[in-house]
Amino acid sequence: MSTEPDSGRSTKLASTIARDIEADIVRRGWPIGESLGSERALQEHFSVSRSVLREAVRLVEHHQVARMRRGPNGGLLVCEPDAGPATRAVVIYLEYLGTTLGDLLNARLVLEPLAASLAAERIDESGIDRLRAVLRAEQQWQPGLPAPRDEFHIALAEQSKNPVLQLFIDVLMRLTTRYALQSQTDSAREAVEALDYMHIDHSEIVAAVTAGDAARAKTLSERHVEAVTGWLQDHHPGGSAGGRGTRAAGGRWAAGPRGASRGKLAEVLAADIGDEIAAGGWQVGSVFGTETALLERYRVSRAVLREAVRLLEFHSVAQMRRGPGGGLVVAEPQAQASIDTIALYLQYRKPNREDLRCVRDAIEIDNVAKVVKRRAESQVATFLETHRPALGDHPRTADDVRKATTEEFRFHFGLAELSGNALLDLFLRIIIELFRRHWSSTGQALPTWDDVVAVEHAHLRILEAIAAGDDSLARYRTRRHLDAAASWWL
Repeated sequence: MSTEPDSGRSTKLASTIARDIEADIVRRGWPIGESLGSERALQEHFSVSRSVLREAVRLVEHHQVARMRRGPNGGLLVCEPDAGPATRAVVIYLEYLGTTLGDLLNARLVLEPLAASLAAERIDESGIDRLRAVLRAEQQWQPGLPAPRDEFHIALAEQSKNPVLQLFIDVLMRLTTRYALQSQTDSAREAVEALDYMHIDHSEIVAAVTAGDAARAKTLSERHVEAVTGWLQDHHPGGSAGGRGTRAAGGRWAAGPRGASRGKLAEVLAADIGDEIAAGGWQVGSVFGTETALLERYRVSRAVLREAVRLLEFHSVAQMRRGPGGGLVVAEPQAQASIDTIALYLQYRKPNREDLRCVRDAIEIDNVAKVVKRRAESQVATFLETHRPALGDHPRTADDVRKATTEEFRFHFGLAELSGNALLDLFLRIIIELFRRHWSSTGQALPTWDDVVAVEHAHLRILEAIAAGDDSLARYRTRRHLDAAASWWL
C-alpha cells in the first residue's frame, strides 16, 4: 500500500486516479446512481493510501461526476453533472488570457447564428413556450429594477438541441455579461432604449425560429450580434474580459452558498482567491499569501483552506509552496485543465457526430478566412512554407500512418492559432479532444495510405488558396477537406 509522503507526488497521483475514475464512468455509459465501490474497495483497487484516494474523490466530486456516500450501502456513486464546473474551468483560463472584446464578439458571430438556424429546424412546442417566456420577462422589466439577466441566447441555444453549441454559447454569454456590467451609458434613458432594441431583435428571432425559417433566423441573429458589437464597442471602457489587470464584474469562477458543506465552502473560497488573483493582474510567480496569513484573512479552517488550494492547483491557478519563503504562489493556467473538464462534461451529454461536425466546420471555415486576411504576416508565411507536404506514393508503415493522423490535427491547430481568436482556438481544441477520446475508446481502424496522401494533397490545396489570397476558394477547399476527412475525425 502506497503512503505517498511527498505532497507534490501525492497530488499528481490523486489527479491521475481521478482521471481514471472519470474514464471508467464514461466507459460504463455514465450509469447515474450506480456505485463504483466502497472507499476501502477503491483504495485496494488503486493501491494507494486513504489520503490519496480521498483527494482523488474530492476532484471527482468537484467535477460533479460522482460523490462519496458514507454508511451502509454507501460508496462512490455516479452523479448527473451540470455545466457549472465545465464553464467555470473555461472562464478561469480565458480570464488569464485576457480575452478581447473583438475575440468574444467574433466567436458569438460564428456560433449564435448557427444555433438560431438549428433551432428553427428542431424547435418543439415546449421550446416555443420557453422562448416566449423569456420574451415576456424582458418586456416586464421596469426602470429601477435590477437589469434582467440575458437568458435569451442561452435559451435559444438550448433549442438547437446541440450540447456543444449550448455549452460554448453559455461561456460566451458569461463573458458578454462581464463586459456589459463594465459598460457605461450616458443616461438611464439610453439604457432603457438599448434594452428595448434588444427585446425587438429577440422577438423577431423568436418569430423566425417559431416559423421554421432557418435562413431568416440566421440572418436576424447575425444582425443582432453585430448590433451588440457596436453598442459594446461604443460603451465599454476598453481592456479585456476579466483578463490580466482587469477586474471582471461578477468574476467569480465558482459559485455556491457559504457554509452548507466543507466542499462547497472550499469552492467559494477558491473562487474568492481566484478573483483576487485576477484582480491583481495575475502576477505569475508572486506569493499571494502564506497558509497562516490566508487562514487569518479568510477565517476558515485549515481543512477548508487546503481543499480550496487543491482546487486552485488542479486548475493551475496557484500552487502551495512549502518551506521558507513559501506560500500560495500564483501559477500560469494551462489550457489542458479547461479542455479536460469541458470534454468530460460533454462526454456525459453525448453529442453525436453531427453535433461535433457542424460546430467544428463553422469554426474552421472562420479560421481559414481570418488566415487569408493575415497571409502577409510572417507567422502565416512560415506556416505556409513549413506545412507543405512531401509524400511519396508508396505505402508506408502503420507508424507512418499514425504520424500522418497526428499531423492532420496539427494542421488544424495551426490554422486556429494563426486565426488569432483565443476563444475559437480553445473551442476547437475541446472538439478535437472529444474526437481523440472517441478514437481511443472505440479502437477505430487506421486510415489507409491512400487516405493519407489524399489528406496531405488537400492540405496543400488549402495552403495554395491562402497564399493566393483567394478567400472563397480557401473556404471551399476547407469545407471539402473536412467532409472528405470525416472518417479520420469521427
